[in-house]
Amino acid sequence: MKGICLVLLIAVIVESDNHDDGISEDNKELSEEELKEILAQLNMHFAVNIYKQVASSALKEKNSEPKNIFFSPVSISTSLAMLALGAKAETRHQILNSLAPKETPIQEVKIHNAFKHLLQTLNKPKKDLKITVGNAAFVEEELKFLKSFAHEAERYYQADVFSTNFKNPKDAEIQINNYVNNQTNGKIKELVRGPSMDTKLLLVNYILFKGEWESPFSPDFTRLSVFSIDNRTKVEVKMMSRMGRFDIFLDNELPCTVLKLPYIDDALMLLIMPELGKIQEVEAALSKDTILRWRNSTSKKFLRLYMPKFSISSSLKLKEILSDVGMSNIFSDQADFSGIVEDGKLTLSKVIHKAVLDVDEKGTEAAAVTAVNVIRYSLLKSQKVDRPFLVVICSKQTDTILFMGRIVNPTEK
Repeated sequence: MKGICLVLLIAVIVESDNHDDGISEDNKELSEEELKEILAQLNMHFAVNIYKQVASSALKEKNSEPKNIFFSPVSISTSLAMLALGAKAETRHQILNSLAPKETPIQEVKIHNAFKHLLQTLNKPKKDLKITVGNAAFVEEELKFLKSFAHEAERYYQADVFSTNFKNPKDAEIQINNYVNNQTNGKIKELVRGPSMDTKLLLVNYILFKGEWESPFSPDFTRLSVFSIDNRTKVEVKMMSRMGRFDIFLDNELPCTVLKLPYIDDALMLLIMPELGKIQEVEAALSKDTILRWRNSTSKKFLRLYMPKFSISSSLKLKEILSDVGMSNIFSDQADFSGIVEDGKLTLSKVIHKAVLDVDEKGTEAAAVTAVNVIRYSLLKSQKVDRPFLVVICSKQTDTILFMGRIVNPTEK
């Protein structure tokens, strides 16, 4: 796995006026286990909701033909939670309600503390796994920015704050794109192009993931092979292969097979492969319980695994999607972000999410590879990932979904 990078951009445009205080404190200090449980609830709920909305929106755009999608629920929810620090009244209520499950309301300060814990945990150095998450605020240099918002954004979300001259769109574009390019190691070179002169605040969240397979694939065994997009359409892909012990689950409730592929250190990929033509049936059943059942039901089997090598990018405009999950107020004239500025009411203009996913053979050599490779091929069953599939990439330590996606055509960049 070369790496996964994604960035979320929120541009907020000035309209009017208001003011209020920061969030109220909770004196009770939460344990790591309590924070982890809150995170798991927030993340799984939000991830499934956003995935279903993105999938539904993609179908509308492409005349009911599924297409590739890929995004980071952690990236999107982190930016929205940071925005909630400066939201008031119904605007704050809608953001927080969309982040947390309705059946288990979570106090706001606990939400912010949970995200603080998540960022600290994910950003801890690891030997063979790199996960870097960060936030930044680009503020119009003439804007009267409330110190309480800047303080809380730094305290909970480790956000960098930069003064930006949006009256000069070209200079603002260069400043923002250079920052994003540097933070994502060049994976995303251009996030904005010609930002509006009316922009007063632009929030950026980025997440960079570079993981190595616990048991890597050898490039020597990568061959061209057929991948079926549907019953009528086939494409030629580079298919990696490796034989060994894999965690696999044949679902008896849904028409799909699940593979659990671990990275070295703290991450794993769930690869869910529906029967050809039944991906929408599996997507409709997506839920917290379904994902946990997949994750906990795999067992070790000796297999020869064939898996496509691919690289895709995704750009999502999330205004309609976030409105559909209950955040319509933030884009309206009634939006109240008076916790961000002294004199002016801000309205969210757009939310743009960009993601890049590269999957290849790379990984460190492991002692188990040699032992695994001497298993007689005639004794092994084979499992081919040769039709559309879903991917869920998780952090085991925080029990959160870092990325979700659907790969319909691995040859589409």
